[in-house]
Amino acid sequence: MINKNHGTDYENIRLDRSGQAEAFDVIGDRYDEAFPHKEGQVAAADWLIGSLAAGARVLDLGCGTGVPTARQLADAGFEVVGVDLSGGMVKLAREYVPGATFHQLDLADLRPGGPRDLGRFDAVAAFFSLLMLPRAEIPLALLTVRHLLVPGGLFVLSMVEADVDDFSIPFLGRTIRVSGYLLEDLRKVIETAGFEIAEESSYTYAPAVADVPPEEQVFLCCRRLD
Repeated sequence: MINKNHGTDYENIRLDRSGQAEAFDVIGDRYDEAFPHKEGQVAAADWLIGSLAAGARVLDLGCGTGVPTARQLADAGFEVVGVDLSGGMVKLAREYVPGATFHQLDLADLRPGGPRDLGRFDAVAAFFSLLMLPRAEIPLALLTVRHLLVPGGLFVLSMVEADVDDFSIPFLGRTIRVSGYLLEDLRKVIETAGFEIAEESSYTYAPAVADVPPEEQVFLCCRRLD
């Protein structure tokens, strides 16, 4: 069952972002250097490009530097809006993708009744952004994504397949906290939030730096159910 009246649910959990944005402020361009090959991410964005009408409005949630996704979507002629918690990442994204609009925002700010309303979107992309949240918040985040989409809107996301919750890991010289699911559990979370999974793929990925271990990346291409 889809809980459509979830706006107040954010009031019942403690949002702890301590250190998360600061880590990515420092990491900056080194993130793209550590993850130079993003075939799965590019392919999922290509699915959006092939599925959307010309001039569609797309939200890049957790946009990072804007490369490759915001740039890829903007180059395809879409109206692209990107949001990220890290001010440093937003600054880079504005430099790298001048054809898109970027905001330094928390996903929780976009919830129904939240402090910011960016309107509705034909599609939302969330590549490796939901994994920065504790598991208790991920269902709320997914319902917020659903709220941001027009009926029948498209949603592409990626996660690292791992059975962890708000787990601290070293990452490019900093410490961040991540969450994940085993694939079958991730499917259930996505479907419970009101999405149909149209396509999925996975990639075993070895980052180009020594302090980030190989990971299994999962990409889901979804559609909002009305």
